[in-house]
Amino acid sequence: MSENTAAKNFIKAGVIGYPVKHSLSPVIHSHWIDKHGLEGSYEHIEIAPDDFDQVITKFKNEKSFDGFNVTLPYKQRIMDFCDELDKTAQHIGAVNTVSFKDGLMIGSNTDAFGFTENLKSFLPDFNFAKAPALVLGAGGAARAIVYGLRDSGVSEIYIANRTAEKSEILADDFGNAECKCHVAAWNERSNFAQRCGLIVNTTSLGMTGKPALDFDVDALADDACVYDIVYTPLYTQILQDAKARNLDIITGIGMLLHQARPAFKSWFGVMPDVDDALVSKIMPDA
Repeated sequence: MSENTAAKNFIKAGVIGYPVKHSLSPVIHSHWIDKHGLEGSYEHIEIAPDDFDQVITKFKNEKSFDGFNVTLPYKQRIMDFCDELDKTAQHIGAVNTVSFKDGLMIGSNTDAFGFTENLKSFLPDFNFAKAPALVLGAGGAARAIVYGLRDSGVSEIYIANRTAEKSEILADDFGNAECKCHVAAWNERSNFAQRCGLIVNTTSLGMTGKPALDFDVDALADDACVYDIVYTPLYTQILQDAKARNLDIITGIGMLLHQARPAFKSWFGVMPDVDDALVSKIMPDA
């Protein structure tokens, strides 16, 4: 669909969650609506857990929205309402984007895309196949990231989580002949990192108001890259420590921005770019 065609119809979208007022998604999508001269809106849609089934059923029956993003705590719960799930949502086991096509409610997941596109934006020549990766954490974000790494050609992934059983589930779900997934002991995470070319923090450790992530960047190879999906603060302690060692670092805000791009395209028919003007709106002090 061209931009002119897309602009003929008013598109209504939003983000559902609980709570959801903190979400930056309306800023992101409103920027793109304005930039491309489209007719549409994007809003916060806060739904209490007890009201979820009734509200989503109403959305589905009335088609009052052309689509919406899904954030915590509903990324799994929304799956039961979808008529179709794309391959990525099926593999990751979560939906963060819903669109209505030909009367069907279709669930997809763009988090893996957002993760890998953000990495490529920082390091266009990054070789995913060069060395193993270490993923810290085993929650929903880690599932999308392990999927994205495997899909990008990483042949070996170590997964370290404070609860080892979650690491085992993640390794079992995504490991295959082309990509071996191993459980790494949480208290040995820095030692496992010695053999890895990419270290990704998917935990909340290091986030504003949370304890810092205890990680020894001195154990890393000189050509290693450190990626933290936390973006408040933008430069977490592990990123500051890695930067002090002159290692490549990747901040987390770009993952949020890039995962929104295919969602926007699914509703508006335009694949937007992440530009400096958008970044300055999201992180004015960065």
